[in-house]
Parts: sequence; C-alpha cells; structure tokens
Amino acid sequence: MSVKDDRKEFEENRVKQSVALGQAASVFKDSLNLVLSLDRFDYSYLWTWLGVPIIQMPADVMATQEVIWSTKPDIIIETGIARGGSVLFLASMLELIGKGQVIGVDIDIRAHNREAIESHPMSKRVTMIQGPSNAPDVVAQVVEKIPAGSSVMVILDSDHSRDHVLSELRAYAPLVTKGCYLVVADTLVGHIEEADAPRKRSKLWFKGDEPLAALYEYLGETDRFEVDPVINGKLVVSSSPGGYLKCIRD
Repeated sequence: MSVKDDRKEFEENRVKQSVALGQAASVFKDSLNLVLSLDRFDYSYLWTWLGVPIIQMPADVMATQEVIWSTKPDIIIETGIARGGSVLFLASMLELIGKGQVIGVDIDIRAHNREAIESHPMSKRVTMIQGPSNAPDVVAQVVEKIPAGSSVMVILDSDHSRDHVLSELRAYAPLVTKGCYLVVADTLVGHIEEADAPRKRSKLWFKGDEPLAALYEYLGETDRFEVDPVINGKLVVSSSPGGYLKCIRD
C-alpha cells in the first residue's frame, strides 16, 4: 500500500504556524519573561558547540543553521568571537556544505580563546581579525578577504550599544549579497525596559540603546533587506527575534 507524500502539506503548515506564532503577542510576552528568568542561570552561557562554549540560545543556533543551509553562502562574517563556539559552529555548517570561510572579528581575541579555535578541527574554515569591528582599517581587512563573486552572509554580535551596531550595519550590511542573510543579534534587548534589565552583566543595555533600535534606524536608510516572517516568527526563547533579514536587492 502506497503512503501519501505529505511533504508539501507539512511545509505549508510549518510556514503558516511560524508566521502565526510570530503574531501571537501573548506568547512573545511569556517568552520574554521566561528569557529574563533563565538569565538568572546564565542560560545562554550553558551551551557548547563541538566542545567549545557558544554563548547562544538554542533557538538562534537552529535558525542560523536553517538560513545557512538554505542559502549556502561562500563567506560568513561574524563580529564578536568571544570564546569561539559560534565561529566554529558557522565553520562546521560550511564544512557540511563543502565550501566557504568564516571571517571572525573581535576587538580582543584572548590567547586561550584563539588557542581553542586554532586547535579545533573546524579551524581550517575560520579566519580571525583582531580590532574594533567598526574601524575602517578592520573593515578593509575583512573586505580584502572576500574573493570576488562570493555570496556573503553577515552576523553582528559584538558591542550591542545602539551607536556601535548602527556603525556596523553601515559598514557590513552592504557586503551582504542578494539572497543571503543579515543577522543582528540580541534584538530582544529592544523589548526590555530599563527596570527589568539584568544587572549582573559587565555592560547594561535596555530599550533605546541596543541592536533593535539600530536596526530600525538602518532599515530607514536602505531598501535592500526585509525581515523574514517565517524565521523570526519561530524565535521565541531567543535572543534575536526580528533580527534575521534577507537581502532582496543587489
């Protein structure tokens, strides 16, 4: 007896429910409250990727792998290296695809973090540049490492203050190629009032001085990007809802 091929219906339902979830304000509020509660336990710091701390929410890792697999970029630029798990995750996705390079940028690549990256099996797909991500000479170094004709994805996850993210957007978003994604991390902070902001971090951001405010301003300067309603709709218990944008123009 033959079994019906229901992949088309499954995909249609996946898309429909993702968009519906993104429109469910009460669920988003519950998710925000849960994330704030989880922060007491350093939730995003509890995970590793292939043995190296990744400092990401699992939902954001899943969303990122979806867009990488669907677009298969040649180059992924990530600002913010931290302990290295994220650049190694990106590199492992490119390894699965069978091509590509991650360009990681950080103002301070500490020796022990550099060693963890360079000694990892995925290091062959990682290039690191040290310096302020928005400095013109650092941006120029990144551009020099992009082969002509490459498809390019960008992830911004360094200093999360509004002015810094806005400067990064103006420097790196133009490098994203049509069909690929721009990811602005930690947009959730744009939904957190100052009174509710976690106080234990070395830096404190809250609504107005954060990545979402920078993203809104940048989107007023360009028509090259659109917010992906399917990916972002699923981003509950996430640090970057609304932060996944597809480049729709050259």
